[in-house]
Amino acid sequence: MSPQTLTITIDPDAADAPFEQVRTQIADRARDGRLPVGYKLPTVRGLAEELSLAANTVAKAYRALESDGVIETRGRNGSFVAAAGEAADKEVAAAAEIYARRARRLGLDHGTALAAVRDALRAAYDTDA
Repeated sequence: MSPQTLTITIDPDAADAPFEQVRTQIADRARDGRLPVGYKLPTVRGLAEELSLAANTVAKAYRALESDGVIETRGRNGSFVAAAGEAADKEVAAAAEIYARRARRLGLDHGTALAAVRDALRAAYDTDA
């Protein structure tokens, strides 16, 4: 796959900022395999020019993707899709463990702790509804 096959669409009327639209589209494609592990992403400047965005906007998206473990930057060699699924699974499992231990320390029973998670997930995932 060449960098020219990465098609990202920016909706200027969307509620999400352009950097978030870039981040989400790349993350979704990496997660579902449309961007395979090792795929070389366009340069920040190249993608910014293609999308008519400021380079800082694309750089912010790339930094967020790298922080999330979706991509890795190899210095002058560029940015590449990392094994995003594994990194995301590990991070979520670690966060869940931290939450469970904290809820127990606070004295919450299982049902109350689980209800809090369900409420948080509903709030996070139902924002598009």
